[in-house]
Formats: sequence, structure tokens, C-alpha cells
Amino acid sequence: MSFPKIDVLFCTKCKWNLRAAWYAQELLQTFDDKLGQVALVPAETGEFKILAYETKQDYIDDKAVTLWDRKVDGGFPDSKFLKQRAKQLVFRDSVKVGAHIERVTATQGLVSEDSTARNGQYSSDNSKQCTECQDN
Repeated sequence: MSFPKIDVLFCTKCKWNLRAAWYAQELLQTFDDKLGQVALVPAETGEFKILAYETKQDYIDDKAVTLWDRKVDGGFPDSKFLKQRAKQLVFRDSVKVGAHIERVTATQGLVSEDSTARNGQYSSDNSKQCTECQDN
């Protein structure tokens, strides 16, 4: 297994498969051969996390760097924001990526959390539990 490794954990009941694959593609497109592996990992109900392991020992010790956690960070990240986090936390700003990634995002890194909530994927309370999963 090559490192650094990024795992995209996603709820299949919420039908986040394509979203997870899109984030994986965006990371691979940006960091190409600097990433050892990007994996799609079916996870718990309502879960969407993007975790990174810098070394094999980090993976063995389960010492992941959390790039994104939907329940903590709220919603889903803008791809530019996710790439900025990966560059900072995984590569310690040592890799060169496109200038558009370097600019600060005005939306603070969220992909329209409000529009997702209106589409019925979140309950209206602050716990951000996936109501679609709970119905299955």
C-alpha cells in the first residue's frame, strides 16, 4: 500500500456514492502521483468523512488526519477547500498546486448546506442526522 492514503468514507443508504467518487477524482486530479492511494469506503449510516494517513505507521496505528467530517464541519466541502486542506494537512504545504486552489474561498468551504437541507437529506435540527437513512 502506498502513502499518503486518503479514505473517503460515505453512507451508501444516503446515496453519496457518486459524491464520494467525485471527491476522490478531484483529489487524484490535483495531487496525481503525489498521492499513494485514494479509497472509497462504505461507512455507517449518515456518515461522510474524508480521512488521510501520511504514513503506513499512521494507518497501522489508526492515526488519521480528518480532512472533512460532515457532522462536525457541516455539509460537504467545496472541492477547492478540500484540496486546500489536503495540501496543508497532508503535504504540509510542500506541493505546488494550481493558483486557483491557493485563493481563499468566500464560502468558507461549504457546498450549499442549505440547499442540501431543503432537498430532505438532513433533518432540521442541529444534529445534522440523515433522515433519509433513518427511514430505511
